[in-house]
Amino acid sequence: MDALVLLWLVTTLTFALIHLAPGDPATLLIAPTATAEEAARLRATLGLDATWPVQYARWIGRVLQGDLGDSLVRAQPVSRLILEALPVSLFLGGVSLVASFVLGTAVGLLQVRWASRRVDRALSVLSTIAFAAPGFWLALALVAVFTSGAATWGLPLWLRLPAFGMEDPAALDVSWIDRWRHAVLPLLVLSVPGAAGVARYAREALRDAGAAPHVSAAQARGLSAMRVATRHVLRNALTPLVVLFGLTLPGVVAGSVFVEQVFAWPGLGRTMLTAIGARDYPVVLGLTLVYAATVIAANVLSDVALWSLDARRRD
Repeated sequence: MDALVLLWLVTTLTFALIHLAPGDPATLLIAPTATAEEAARLRATLGLDATWPVQYARWIGRVLQGDLGDSLVRAQPVSRLILEALPVSLFLGGVSLVASFVLGTAVGLLQVRWASRRVDRALSVLSTIAFAAPGFWLALALVAVFTSGAATWGLPLWLRLPAFGMEDPAALDVSWIDRWRHAVLPLLVLSVPGAAGVARYAREALRDAGAAPHVSAAQARGLSAMRVATRHVLRNALTPLVVLFGLTLPGVVAGSVFVEQVFAWPGLGRTMLTAIGARDYPVVLGLTLVYAATVIAANVLSDVALWSLDARRRD
């Protein structure tokens, strides 16, 4: 029930904000030479002539019936637009999330179990810089190095990565290699700061888990460092990492807005930005509903995972 109330509050606030924002979608859809009567007819056709409470009641009624409405600009069902863009966002978010946690946890484990103090300090500094690097700066830097810079410096073709789109528009038959080459830069922009943040978090969690008495007992029994790290340290550090994973999980759907816009990937983020610019109210509200539901579901799943991993929570 609390989740439904929160979902209602988020969508209601979004509805109020987008209607309070300056601009009218009808003025963007009609020709500049249109008469006042034509503009009024278009507003009536789109349902924009009704008061805000009436528009809100109509939208809520359709949502309760499973209908997110139609796009004002593209004249297509909002659900279809979301389903078309969702796989792109899931790919970028899912691959970057897995890469962030695998690489970040590995770096954190390296810092705690095997790195010297100097290496540990250097990795901490590098992870802090990577985590604090603005996404737009990182994207532009990677494009400058691996696209324009690689061509200028005469680097091999395999190092000249495309910067925009999901595939080569001139190719008659797009291969999976071409698509992965187009995905390298967007995934790096998403994964590098994410892995840096996970590494800083995992370092502290693994250090606390490594200081437990049973870890010292395992080392005294002569177990190998790898066995102690994987079976005793890493397992006990799962609880805080699961919390972090649950907080990061919504980024699979909603975390690549900027990256999709910069690299021209037609995912949910780019669809949202386009809809905001065009004052396409149904699309904005539909995507907000999806984003909010994803955040709530991720928190519920993280609570369930913590309950199953931590026996103390089941008592």
